[in-house]
Amino acid sequence: MSKKLHIVSFNVPYPADYGGVIDVFYRLKALHDLGVEVHLHCFSYGRQPADELNRLCASVTYYHRRTGLISALSKRPYIVESRDNADLLANLRRDDAPVLMEGLHCCSLLETLNDRPLLVRAHNVEHEYYARLAAAESNPLRRLYYAEESRRLRRYEAVLMRADVVFAITEADAVHFRNMGCSKVLLMPASHQDNTVVSQPCDAPSADSAYALYHADLSVPENIETVDYLSNNIFGQCPDIHFVVAGRNPSKWVEDSLASHRNVRLVANPNDDSMRRLIQDAQVLMLFTSFPTGLKLKLLNSLYAGRHCLVNSNMVAGTELGRVCTVVDSAQQQLEALKRLMDTPFTQQDIDRRRDLLGDLYSNEANAKILLAEI
Repeated sequence: MSKKLHIVSFNVPYPADYGGVIDVFYRLKALHDLGVEVHLHCFSYGRQPADELNRLCASVTYYHRRTGLISALSKRPYIVESRDNADLLANLRRDDAPVLMEGLHCCSLLETLNDRPLLVRAHNVEHEYYARLAAAESNPLRRLYYAEESRRLRRYEAVLMRADVVFAITEADAVHFRNMGCSKVLLMPASHQDNTVVSQPCDAPSADSAYALYHADLSVPENIETVDYLSNNIFGQCPDIHFVVAGRNPSKWVEDSLASHRNVRLVANPNDDSMRRLIQDAQVLMLFTSFPTGLKLKLLNSLYAGRHCLVNSNMVAGTELGRVCTVVDSAQQQLEALKRLMDTPFTQQDIDRRRDLLGDLYSNEANAKILLAEI
């Protein structure tokens, strides 16, 4: 007998082309494969209705997100106020099936619903994430917005104590939600596109074709900050290494910064197949961040499909994934490790170590079953 579940998503989760929506989409797919009757409710802004979602869900309903000044003037966080929707509430009240809210963004429902299991997928400790966005932002107005949103999110976060279960994406986040008093917190790592490690061994890297890759959404301040770091500390120090920087919507600043390095190629807005090929063929994947928040899905994608992963400690914070990465923090250590890994074969033994570590913990099916056990 199938179970019925409402999922409320902060955005349209297809195409699955950036962090949060990747988690949502592959969770939908895993639930569909387990026979769950999913009724998806999603806020549409900048993304179109997707036929692929109709294949995975019993119903898909789209709602307008109320962006603009009125939502910005609310005492609640903007990401919450702009998704408070009377039609959504009315649709949910037609039955008493459990509701999974994707992100604190959708948690205004915790203020009004109380007649069925209420579950929250926490994609981050949001106020910490927005505080770091503020620190990384150079535009004064956007920096002010991020700082104010962080303040509101810190205050609003207490609404999570009304949820029956909060699913944290890392153990570090789980500790945070337990310490704040949430009644039940479970670890449920991110869903992603791979069911098994598909990395390919490489016994003898070719100096002519081997390259190191940085891939990210290149419009996000966190990632622009990383490009700036790589440009200043890595690219120019390794003139004999080929680099590729790939991702969505690179800013003009990113384009200009990378153009000054003859050994760097920018790949803007690659499609899924192209990005997959870039990840699989890279000798080294560079994954640095100044934000020790959440679980970086690009790290999971790289571990499942790529070769050597060179990361800083922030990238693997709150996880065990550092055991199958090269973790270094100073620029000098990163340069030394990069040069070494570019000449180091990636072997079947490396692949087997990944499979042993990732195992059930990062299995989409296993994590979907964790969710189902609570409804």
